[in-house]
Parts: sequence; C-alpha cells; structure tokens
Amino acid sequence: MNSLSRRTFLFRAASTGSALMLGSRLNARDAARDHAIRLGGPVFDAPADPEELARAHRRLGYGAAYCPAVALSDGDRIRAFREAFQRHRVVIAEVGRWVNLLDADAEKRAANLKLVTEGLALAEEIGALCCVDIAGSFNPTVWYGPHPDNLSPRFFDAAVENARRIIDAVRPRRAKFCYEMMGWALPDSPDNARRLLRAVDRKAFGVHLDPANLVNSPERFYRNAALINECFDKLGPWIVSCHAKDLAWEIEMNVHFREVRPGTGSLDYSTFLRRLARLPHQPPLMLEHLTTAEEYAAAAAFIVAKGTEVGVRFD
Repeated sequence: MNSLSRRTFLFRAASTGSALMLGSRLNARDAARDHAIRLGGPVFDAPADPEELARAHRRLGYGAAYCPAVALSDGDRIRAFREAFQRHRVVIAEVGRWVNLLDADAEKRAANLKLVTEGLALAEEIGALCCVDIAGSFNPTVWYGPHPDNLSPRFFDAAVENARRIIDAVRPRRAKFCYEMMGWALPDSPDNARRLLRAVDRKAFGVHLDPANLVNSPERFYRNAALINECFDKLGPWIVSCHAKDLAWEIEMNVHFREVRPGTGSLDYSTFLRRLARLPHQPPLMLEHLTTAEEYAAAAAFIVAKGTEVGVRFD
C-alpha cells in the first residue's frame, strides 16, 4: 500500500507539473494573441496647435483622443490635426454628435440630422474611427430621456432609416457611424445591436460599446461580467470605440445606479480589458463624464494598473 501510494503520488505530481507547464504555455500563447489597448480621454487646457495637442495626449499616456474642435469647412486645419496625430501614433477615436435624431420638432430633427451627417463627414476627413450619437428619444422634454416608445418597432424603424440616410449621404470609406448603447432606448442589448446591424445593412455602420450604459437591472449589475462577455461574443468584429465608466448602487427604496470613476464601482474591468485586448482592430477605450484632470488621471491609473494585473498592454 505504501509503495502504491508513493507511485500514485509521483504520478499525480508529474501530471500536475505537466498541467501547470501546459497552462503556462497556453497563457503565454493567449498573451501573445492580445493587442495593446489604446486608452484615451480629454485634455484639459488643450493647446490649439495640432502638434502640441497630439503631444499633450502622449504626455498623459493616451494612445487615443476625442476629435478636436474643428469646422468641417476648414480643410487645412483638419489635415494638420490628422497628420500630427498620426505622427504621434494617437488615434482619433470618435466624433461625438450628442443630439436627438428623433426630436418631436421637425425643424430641430432636420438640423440634428444635418449635424450628425456633418460629424460623419468630419470623422472621414480627419481620420477618426467613427461618429457616434445615441439613436434618439421620443421624450418631449429631455433629449436623451426615457419614453415607452424608445423600445418600440417605431423607434427601431426610425433608427434604421436615420442611420442609412447619414451613411448614404457621406459614403465613408474608413469611418463608421454608430449608435451608443443605452439602458432605456435601442440598442439596449447585444441582441438588439445585432438586429440594428442587420437592418441598417451598411458596411459603415458599427457598434459603440459602453457596458455601463447597459446595466439597467440588478441582474445585469451583479452579472456584468457575463454581460460584457456577451457583448464581445456577439458584437466583437463590429465594435469601433468604447467608453470607460463605472457604476455604484446607491441603496435606497428603489433601484438607483450612479456613474462613478472607473475603479470605484462594480464593473468587471478585468473582463472588459481582457476581451477588448483580444480584438485585432484595437477599438479605443475612452474615459468620459469626469469633472477634473485629477479624476481622469486617477481613472487612467486604475485602468493601466488593472490591465497590468491581468496581462494587458497599452499603446
């Protein structure tokens, strides 16, 4: 029995060692398949000079940027920004056009559609990856507010029509148009984002991922890692840019989630960063909705530290 036990022990020890070695090799292969994440955010007191602005992003450790303020008609300045950011390897992640494409007022709705169309044209000219807006809202008083019809077939059809009109007016070769995901308006889930991709049926239509925006129930809050994995499983090839936020549950007599700085909430950033690093087209990860430069620095430090912890690199 003692001899058998020793043989069994030695066999199991050897098997365990082999398994650990195999696991190490697999982990190394996984890491080799990962791509560096391009983290970005706003620059406070941003210099007007394109070269200096690109350098300012690099000094903050950013490999991605929001589109600088520039008029679509100013071709020389657009070219200067595009070339300066390319020289310093800072990708322009997105042109934000935050307006209501479904405004009840016909004149406002037309003006908003024109503004977003020009935003996509600017993204194409300046070398940004996408122009992004929400699909809109039927709320009559808050442009992004909740409304029962924001999850209706009428909303879906209008969102499809607007996306097609914007894309067909610009016909971009590189830049994408995206709707940011929302918790109370379509697209409110990975499946509905897939439905929109199929219905819009344009190569220039992409996905903008903000997992925090999708957390609209206790189940999604507690199982946000599963939600993040579902987003990447179903939408990965179409994800163009991402937002980095976090969520805390403010305990009261009803459900109340509050946006907080990354690292001070419950979003599973280990899962988020690992899955993002697996995408070969390297969608940027953009910090947003913070108030001060110090808050942005703390958020960036957390994301870089968490990425280092899980074996993710940053560009």
